[in-house]
Amino acid sequence: MTEAEVAAFRQLHSQVVDAVEGAVHGKRAVVELVVMTMFAGGHVLLEDVPGTGKTTLARAVAGALGGKSSRVQFTPDLLPSDVTGTTVYDQHSGEIRFREGPVFSHVVLADEINRAAAKTQSALLEVMEEHTVTVDGVPHPVPTPFLVVATQNPVDLDGTYRLPEAQLDRFMIRTTIGYPDSEFEIGVLRPGTGAGNVSAVATVTDPETVARHTEQLARLHVADEILRYVRALGAATRADARLRMGASTRGLRSLVRAAQVHAAAQGRHFVVPNDVQRLAGPVLSHRVIVHRDVAVGGTTGADVVGEIVETTAVPRPSAG
Repeated sequence: MTEAEVAAFRQLHSQVVDAVEGAVHGKRAVVELVVMTMFAGGHVLLEDVPGTGKTTLARAVAGALGGKSSRVQFTPDLLPSDVTGTTVYDQHSGEIRFREGPVFSHVVLADEINRAAAKTQSALLEVMEEHTVTVDGVPHPVPTPFLVVATQNPVDLDGTYRLPEAQLDRFMIRTTIGYPDSEFEIGVLRPGTGAGNVSAVATVTDPETVARHTEQLARLHVADEILRYVRALGAATRADARLRMGASTRGLRSLVRAAQVHAAAQGRHFVVPNDVQRLAGPVLSHRVIVHRDVAVGGTTGADVVGEIVETTAVPRPSAG
């Protein structure tokens, strides 16, 4: 990736973040994570209590992108075809044709994904992985870029279907928005504020530009020392006695991919250890499983990953 390409991406990344933050006040760090995931070609799981801006964030990203967006409210009676689409009989032409479902959008908001049955969750997660819907043996590719922002409420668990670990692994990051700081919350409460006003989000790019940058970012330099560092972090999660499952190879690949985008957003054409450290928590924490007796004591996967990042030796790579 050339210096000119990095400079162009850094400017675009800042413009997208600024546009989204116009609707989601005081949460720039979370906005940056979601925008980074979009450029990395991944997907986001937002886990938070109701009313913190999860839906607003997803819709604001779609507004800044300028592409097609859709929203699916996941419920226990939602069928896989309600998400992916189905074949229908056209009475006028007498032909069987495919009717696209809401996944055929650039940004898909999967609201309360844990309220749908496992087969419906799997239908969405398969499209997330393959970027294609196959019906009656015919593949139908979804648009590019393709970002799924799934939300779930970790408090009200009645009538929900927990996402298995293998499905959680499909999300590049899991993060939380949280309540705003007092200053920003007062600003949100003030009448006439632009907070939550998705229609006012400026369109600063287009899907073709995002897809081009995503392809360029995949070529950003990652030194072998950085790859060994990422591998060491993964090996440490697998060897940690507090975890009954460590980070997968897919998780480590996602960490490298996210670090490439983060590095370019900082104006660098190479990855440094700080990029990996900054993203290890959001990328790896939901991919590890803490032993039950450890979890009872209050230790979470994020705690363990954080300690591993602090204690693993950091390399000093060259800029290459």
